[in-house]
Amino acid sequence: MPETITRQGDIVQSLWNGSWIAALATGVFVIGLIVWACVFHRKKRYSDQELPPQVRYNLPIEILYTVVPIIMVAVFFYFTARDQNELDKLSGNPDVKVKVEAFQWSWRFTTEYQGKTVSVVGDPVDDYRNGPELVLPASKKVEFDLVSDDVIHSFWVPAFLFKRDVIPGVQNRFEVETLNKPAVYAGRCAELCGYDHSKMLFKVKLVPQAEFDQYIASQAGSAQ
Repeated sequence: MPETITRQGDIVQSLWNGSWIAALATGVFVIGLIVWACVFHRKKRYSDQELPPQVRYNLPIEILYTVVPIIMVAVFFYFTARDQNELDKLSGNPDVKVKVEAFQWSWRFTTEYQGKTVSVVGDPVDDYRNGPELVLPASKKVEFDLVSDDVIHSFWVPAFLFKRDVIPGVQNRFEVETLNKPAVYAGRCAELCGYDHSKMLFKVKLVPQAEFDQYIASQAGSAQ
């Protein structure tokens, strides 16, 4: 998995790790039972006329293999619902708001911070480093408002360990709290949306607060 740059990404990573550990433990246990059955009931232990003991209508066993999966699914459901609620939570007072407008086949980012706005619009590109740049401050809460006027797109920054669809007529929002990991990260559309879908690339530049303040001050009111 990519190294996450948001607090919410840590939640996703934890859920992912726990799910894999539980799945692997279950797999090892089931494979162990299969191997035991193959070894214990192999043909040479019985004559040609004799069959292994047949088990039917064993109520305790039937209850066991019904109840145990229900408990496992309930546990998975609990942790998934808990983390989903946290990922969908909006604080109502983000430090930065970003309006993300997806279109065939690029992006427009309008960043609002302390009453000032900066708008960046891109063109289809083959390399995310040449795409529109979304500048965000480190260690801050950022709310994204996703809109589309044509078809369904999907806003995906792999380093967020999170994506959300951009659907015409539907207001999708989410919030992340960035970590202190200044760098440039790739972003892309994750929903097949037309001829140049593969060129809907952009970059997210995570910067220290002082550099973000300077960026907003120098670019406020402009359209790049």
